[in-house]
Amino acid sequence: MRILALDTTTRTGSVALVDGETVVDERAGDGARTHAERLPAEITALVAAHGLALSGIDVFAVASGPGSFTGLRIGIATIQGLALVHRRTIAAVSALDALAHLAAAGAAPGTLVAAWMDAHRHEVFAALYRVHAGASFTAARLEELEGPTVGDPSATLARWASQFLASPSVFAGDGAALYAETIARAAPGARIAAPALLAAAIARLAATAGSAGIDPGAIRPLYVRRPDAEIARDEKLRAVDRDPKAH
Repeated sequence: MRILALDTTTRTGSVALVDGETVVDERAGDGARTHAERLPAEITALVAAHGLALSGIDVFAVASGPGSFTGLRIGIATIQGLALVHRRTIAAVSALDALAHLAAAGAAPGTLVAAWMDAHRHEVFAALYRVHAGASFTAARLEELEGPTVGDPSATLARWASQFLASPSVFAGDGAALYAETIARAAPGARIAAPALLAAAIARLAATAGSAGIDPGAIRPLYVRRPDAEIARDEKLRAVDRDPKAH
């Protein structure tokens, strides 16, 4: 089964082609240009480089989030369009799940793995997992202890220490790299996994999810945080409620 996967949760992002359990190719995007400027050209170039056509793809996979609102919308819309044109299903995969599965490689059962993505505003998108003895990139490999959240890095670590009486020993993602000093203070000895592209991991998770393909129109972005426009609107409404003359 050939799977083409796209990640637009970060400015660079990535695209990958996986055939069965083999990663045929994985490429970083051109971070000097926006996703709107690069897509779908980066996808068609990768497929053409291997003598294939998009009609030869069995499943299209995409990172559902969290990440940039604009990046997610463009990535999902691109994959939806390709799947609709070629009458294929879509697999939607959390970028946090992909990060955690990559970081779990070689980890012993019982290891706590944290996926952190930079959410800006001094916050991280985060999720916490426990490693089990299952095969890599299968549901049996990781147990989700806490699903996607967004918040202050120190507060996130304190909450996990309180709830699970332990701190993660492996952290992954650009948020982990950004807040390495915060992690070192709260979890001495914790390892921060090397930066990695996500598209191939997304494809491999899609492949091991069995028949996990959904209709292109059914995909929903995993935003976690509300859009800035909604937050600004609500703040304006609260200001008017406090002082009608301020409107």
